[in-house]
Amino acid sequence: MSEASSEEKLLDLRGLHCPMPLLKTKQQLNQMAAGERLHVVATDPGSVRDFGSYLELSAHQLLEHREEEGEFHFWIEKG
Repeated sequence: MSEASSEEKLLDLRGLHCPMPLLKTKQQLNQMAAGERLHVVATDPGSVRDFGSYLELSAHQLLEHREEEGEFHFWIEKG
């Protein structure tokens, strides 16, 4: 698993089920400044669909998405 760099925040949402991963991510993004990066780790397979839909409609940018050993990793830049 990639570690969060000093330039990004890590949000560990493993074990949470829909809709909590998306809600917690929205709350974290609301506390961040534009241009800051967030690394989200989730285990809910529905998070792939939820994050994709949300980010298409938001000012935030999905920089990368990966699945590793049943964990879903999202790197998001706040818009």
